[in-house]
Amino acid sequence: MADYNTMEIMICLSARELDDGATAAVGTGAPCAAAMLAQKVNSPNLVIMFEAGGVSPLLPEMPISVGDSRTFYKAIMASGMCEIMETCCRGFVDYTFLGGAQIDMYGNLNSTKIGGTHQKPKVRLPGSGGANDFGSFCWKMMVMTVQDARRFVEKVDFITTPGWLQGGDSRYKAGLPLGTGPFRVITNMAVMDFEPQSKRMRVISINPGYSFKDVQENCGFELLQAPKITETKPPTEEELRVLREEVDPYRYIIGR
Repeated sequence: MADYNTMEIMICLSARELDDGATAAVGTGAPCAAAMLAQKVNSPNLVIMFEAGGVSPLLPEMPISVGDSRTFYKAIMASGMCEIMETCCRGFVDYTFLGGAQIDMYGNLNSTKIGGTHQKPKVRLPGSGGANDFGSFCWKMMVMTVQDARRFVEKVDFITTPGWLQGGDSRYKAGLPLGTGPFRVITNMAVMDFEPQSKRMRVISINPGYSFKDVQENCGFELLQAPKITETKPPTEEELRVLREEVDPYRYIIGR
């Protein structure tokens, strides 16, 4: 079995989720690496979109920000933030990758503050950027993060990006488009989805070297289990070769 690190397995598993011909709004870093890997290995017609306006570029190498000139290289469109957000609002974007300091059992994300009051928090975080818009209007929201009980909390301190809110049909009742919402949570230990009725996070696949007990011990709330939990297929030699040689040869992301 190939040797790989935490970041490499999360990127490879995320890339497998991106369907050929779909659209994906990504930021820089690991989400961009996953989209680039998907294009090169399993989804050659994936349309990558960046918040700053680049649509379907032929990325020559890893960009360092969403406004990097490389995100416009041989793109079909060099637009702006307003056009990208409008495209999401109109329902034309299939996937988005988001993250935060906290995530709860319904996939709500917090990247605003930890503890205290909004005016005087214990920790002030960067905030939404475009995450609220992407999480509200893209069809499938994906989260890539390390499994950690401090990150996976029973209730987020602040909802920066709505997941399934309080579960059930609460997201739709809040006015968000029916059919949008959290889709996958991919960690170094497992792959999770959300139970269709309750919308609570559940484990569907365990990564090599871990057990459900490991995943639960590193989560601050009770995880549901799929009727049949599978063992995640590890990254292949080809996935790792492309990731290391073509996507991130300078190890900006996978070297973390």
